[in-house]
Amino acid sequence: MQPTATVLVYSDDSTTREQVRLATGRRPAPDVPRVEFVECATPEAAVRAVDAGGIDVCVLDGEAVPMGGMGLCRQLKDEVFDCPPVLLLMGRPQDAWLATWSRADAAVTLPVDPMEFAESLASLLRRRRLQSA
Repeated sequence: MQPTATVLVYSDDSTTREQVRLATGRRPAPDVPRVEFVECATPEAAVRAVDAGGIDVCVLDGEAVPMGGMGLCRQLKDEVFDCPPVLLLMGRPQDAWLATWSRADAAVTLPVDPMEFAESLASLLRRRRLQSA
């Protein structure tokens, strides 16, 4: 059985979560494991899932309500030991400075561009695999 990677997707918008799943497919690149998703619609659920462990990468929606992914990212980076890498979904390219403030490991803009997203996610999965080795 091949290993899998677990990707947490946080967004209050089911359409955004679907965009992430569709852009990822079974795996974002041939050299990374197949992906299983943990979907969270609330910040509390996302924090619980990350605290429980087993998450390889977090994809956080910067436009989520009531708590945006940028604030959630900063909270996770501050509070979770060995926090998984975070891919932030931003509303505008001009928000890149906020992604830096939040300590996101990578950021892409909404709506999700499948090629850009898959490349960013695969890069973070590779990095996580190297950190775990």
